[in-house]
Amino acid sequence: MNIPENLLYSEDHEWLRVEGDEAVIGITDFAQKELGDIVYIEVETLDETLEKGDVFGTVEAVKTVSDLMMPLGGTVVEVNESLGDEPEGVNKDPYGEGWIIKIKIGDTAELDKLLDHAAYKASIEG
Repeated sequence: MNIPENLLYSEDHEWLRVEGDEAVIGITDFAQKELGDIVYIEVETLDETLEKGDVFGTVEAVKTVSDLMMPLGGTVVEVNESLGDEPEGVNKDPYGEGWIIKIKIGDTAELDKLLDHAAYKASIEG
């Protein structure tokens, strides 16, 4: 299972990469494997300010539909438009081309509450 060491993770299986005062967010390799073949991603929260734990979109797989949760508060500033045509990009490259949104971070103190590589790995192997 691929769990990059340079990312932060939520207990809801989202990953986060900090880029200055913004963060790129997607779902983990573990999550995409659990979901199976992803057929549709819906994000209608562009330009909205959301709190940690809020739903920012949904991911639809052959087996199920699952909410996408904000790992920390912030304003959605970009949505990965390529996933509209190729949602399977999340299955193929969840930490690269399969990113889902970019946010402007609301409160950087919330970053301290996210899981590092080792803590996330322990949570899924538990």
